[in-house]
Amino acid sequence: MIMDQIIHSLLETDMYKLSMGQAIYHHFSDYKTTWSFKCRNKDVHFTPEMVEEIRRQIKLYCGLRFTEDELAYIDNIKWMKGSYVDFLRLWQPRYEDFEITTDSDCGLAIETKGTWLNTSMYEIPTLAIVNEVYFRMAYDYDELFESFKRRLDAKYEKLRNGHLYIGTFSEFGLRRRLSAEAQELAVEKLSHLNDTKHSSSKFIGTSNVYLAKKYNLTPVGTMAHEWIMCSGQGNHKHNPSYSNWYALDAWVKEYGVLNGIALTDTITTDCFLKDFQLTYATLFSGVRHDSGDPIAWGEKMIKHYESLGIDPKTKTLLFSDSLDFDKADQLFHHFHNRVNVAFGIGTYISNDTDVPALNIVMKTTKCNGMDVAKLSDVEGKGMCKNPEYVDYLRRCIDWRMNYE
Repeated sequence: MIMDQIIHSLLETDMYKLSMGQAIYHHFSDYKTTWSFKCRNKDVHFTPEMVEEIRRQIKLYCGLRFTEDELAYIDNIKWMKGSYVDFLRLWQPRYEDFEITTDSDCGLAIETKGTWLNTSMYEIPTLAIVNEVYFRMAYDYDELFESFKRRLDAKYEKLRNGHLYIGTFSEFGLRRRLSAEAQELAVEKLSHLNDTKHSSSKFIGTSNVYLAKKYNLTPVGTMAHEWIMCSGQGNHKHNPSYSNWYALDAWVKEYGVLNGIALTDTITTDCFLKDFQLTYATLFSGVRHDSGDPIAWGEKMIKHYESLGIDPKTKTLLFSDSLDFDKADQLFHHFHNRVNVAFGIGTYISNDTDVPALNIVMKTTKCNGMDVAKLSDVEGKGMCKNPEYVDYLRRCIDWRMNYE
């Protein structure tokens, strides 16, 4: 089965890839990274035909370039700088950086190697390609798309008629979308939510820069786990339990008070709070939850802000871990009078059908030839190929938590 091209624009990526890309360009342009694909679904298998189509789609993606219109759009985002836009004018994906084989339990192995500037940009389009190829070739896609539309209409009505109230939210579903047309349909429909009289929920944007540009929405995204993993653990002279400090420091050097939502769980939130003291807690406009119990995490963050003499109502808690509208409604009503609350909702918006969504990731596994790790606040969301490095990192963190 030969499919139409899936990725049509280099803007079809998450906004935080550009935010991080600019900081990488200015501070870590010589860093090299290795990324590995992982499918967490135990019952999913990619056929050789799917793998071949994925290769073909990635080759097509590698033929894309930024247009002048797209570059002008990026240049108008207030925290983006002309030097990085000039770099993007010359940038192109390199198919030579990809190794795509069938050598894994799920039938698909993808590894990318190269400069951090390059390999970081490959993650989101690669995952979007894998998703769409899988769902178009493994199922009757037309039936799936009809079930997607039915479910989208139903959940939209819950917000439109005020049955659920989730405050401010954005769409984060590019990496795990059913298809490009499904994500665009969802974003276009949700963009009309703000026109309705009864809904108090406000749809402010999408992480998909291409769709943000097309529908005049806010492109949403700051940093991902890779930022803490590479800027913090990429220099192996550093104690890796201080990864958050190095990552926050480099981010502030690049952006100051702009673009400031910090991700807490890369090497556990408790370790993050060791470094998220008055200066950074003041400069960053808020923090993002991506694993663990969201209520316990939110209470911990509010208590931390209060311990620093910061009014939590001046800060934002952004929740983005496996959310649906019902969970967001519960979280909003729990926290909204005590702190600003926002939501980034992905798969539930862009790939909610009659069959389970794929749980796939691409994560940084090496930086500058050495292991790096994401631990997370919950078992199963961490990633590192070397258990000895994970043990070393945990021992470093334990020492900080117990003796510093």
